Amino acid sequence: MCATVTDTTDERDLRDETTLRDRVLANPMPALTWSAVALGLLALEFGAFLAGVLLVLDSALVGVSALVEVTVGLFSQAGAKTVLGFQQSASGVLDGFRSTANSLPTLLSRETIPNQGYQTSADGAWENTFMGLEPGIAWAIRATLVYVYAGAIAYWAFRGWDVFRTHYRNADWSPRDDVVDRLRDHRWAQFGIIVVLVFTTMALFAPALGPTTVGQNIESPYSHEIQYFDSESGEVETAFVGDANFNSKSKGNGNQNVGPMSYDDFGRFHPFGTLTNGRDLFTFIAMGARISLTVSALSIIFAGLIAIIMSLASAYYKGIVDLATILAADGITSIPQLLLLLMVAMAFQGHWLAGVFNGGFLLALVFGATSWPGLWRAVRGPALQVSEEEWIDAARSFGQRPSVTMRKHMLPYVLPYLLIYGSMSVGSIVIALSALSFIGSGLGINPPTPAWGRAISMGREYVSTQSWHIAFIPGTMIVVLVTGLNAFGDGIRDAIDPESEGGAEEEAAAGGTAG
Repeated sequence: MCATVTDTTDERDLRDETTLRDRVLANPMPALTWSAVALGLLALEFGAFLAGVLLVLDSALVGVSALVEVTVGLFSQAGAKTVLGFQQSASGVLDGFRSTANSLPTLLSRETIPNQGYQTSADGAWENTFMGLEPGIAWAIRATLVYVYAGAIAYWAFRGWDVFRTHYRNADWSPRDDVVDRLRDHRWAQFGIIVVLVFTTMALFAPALGPTTVGQNIESPYSHEIQYFDSESGEVETAFVGDANFNSKSKGNGNQNVGPMSYDDFGRFHPFGTLTNGRDLFTFIAMGARISLTVSALSIIFAGLIAIIMSLASAYYKGIVDLATILAADGITSIPQLLLLLMVAMAFQGHWLAGVFNGGFLLALVFGATSWPGLWRAVRGPALQVSEEEWIDAARSFGQRPSVTMRKHMLPYVLPYLLIYGSMSVGSIVIALSALSFIGSGLGINPPTPAWGRAISMGREYVSTQSWHIAFIPGTMIVVLVTGLNAFGDGIRDAIDPESEGGAEEEAAAGGTAG
């Protein structure tokens, strides 16, 4: 039961001595209700959820095996080939399971709510679409359901924490309560949370959100066919998607433009219009969101792990360890990131690692390796501050292992600062990734895989024409996402330390330059 003002001291002591399992068994209804909702949400998208889990496992397998293969290759080429063979076999098995999972029907799948169809006559009914509706309406229904479902998941996750706090937590209060309460009143942070949720949903549900698929419309357009009503012949004709794309280009001319919220001559609905090659821009942007956010997340996780280990070690041991970390960070910062990207691209040209996640895995490694000094400087000050506290000296005097002291007594204090600056750093990686794709020349994500920067590059010549949407929409997406990430970081900072008012940056800067 939750703590109330009528609880006696004995009741609180008794509750504090019980385990979480005991508390759930004593009052199971809130936990059962929350779990039942979880099962219902999972059942609606079980196939997609299972495919996502398998994709994460496959990505982890590829990442670990890649590092092992490169390391073993320094000593034995035969051993490296063995590692590569194991990785390819295991990935093949996981790909088979993922294909099976993707074939399972779900509420939000394209098969359940199809939006691709054709008219039987000029003013006839639509065939093969959801309930015979126009493709645009059918797509809007599916997209709306996707975001409703994502909102339900977000509320379910928050509700889980609220159920735990109300019914099963030992303490009557914790600092997290005040953090959450301040976030509820922080309009700038709420804007950031909404933006992050919108783009995260777009990335996770990209296959369902697009009016078409990447494989059909972008990667293999001449391996798929569509049916459409030909007004000239008065018959339903069949055409390759590639041919339909060729005749649906947006190049600024009056007869060569398919703008936002319009249909092309083949009865295909384009929420954001088409690209210069006739491919659907919304599908391109949705998958580009998945690429950008995945690479950025991997980069920040990699950089954050290094930064947190370095900051805790340098703050705890000080002296030569701190000096060595400063020298390492300064050395990495002095290397131009673009030059390092060019070197890595040349060194791994033709290597299987360059094809992992369409080149995104290598980019994540480079961004992570070059971003950790900035995060380390941001959290070094708080780490040094907490290392001087009396409870750290007490832990040392009792003979507690340094790793335990850093994990239990220093990490909880430093981690919020890492979360703040990590969320702000994601935006810079998104911009850098888009810039690389904009430049091209072998940098960035390998084509034809969608990338926001490539769309901007394709449409820069048509900004002042009626094909303005090609560059404007993805450019706006980048601006909104980066602004939302910064707002999210600002909100977390103000919620954790409401008296900072920007002082966190000054403290971090001072810590980063301390000797």
